Amino acid sequence: MPIVRFFVLLFMLAPWSAWAAGNAPLTIETGDGRSLPFSIEVAQTPEELTRGLMNRPSLPADGGMLFDFKMDRPVAMWMKNTLIPLDMVFINADGTIAGIAERTVPMSLEIIPSPGPVRAVLELNGGTSDRLRIKTGDRVRYSLFAH
Repeated sequence: MPIVRFFVLLFMLAPWSAWAAGNAPLTIETGDGRSLPFSIEVAQTPEELTRGLMNRPSLPADGGMLFDFKMDRPVAMWMKNTLIPLDMVFINADGTIAGIAERTVPMSLEIIPSPGPVRAVLELNGGTSDRLRIKTGDRVRYSLFAH
């Protein structure tokens, strides 16, 4: 009987463990002094960078995906097989927001270019930037950005 309870407990904790291991805290500090917390996934491998948020029917309001390109470079994104509108936040190596593509069109093959070389892109639910008044020049606080 104790072994059965152990496996039931392990099974019940597995989804939480997977979520906790897969998500990380990220904060956007706005020019007007607000601190906006998000729980993000990080895409780093070539497969993760290619797949991104494709085929997902939803994203939590405070969720997102950070694409780490490891170095500053021009980036081109698209919405192929992406079911929900997204805001794409282009981020410099120092964490400052270089630009935002708001409410990108689901399933579109249109190329969405960065405004110049960037280190990363943060994808949020479409309209989040407008709703929370996130702007170019605001700062992203996360471990991969130099502060």
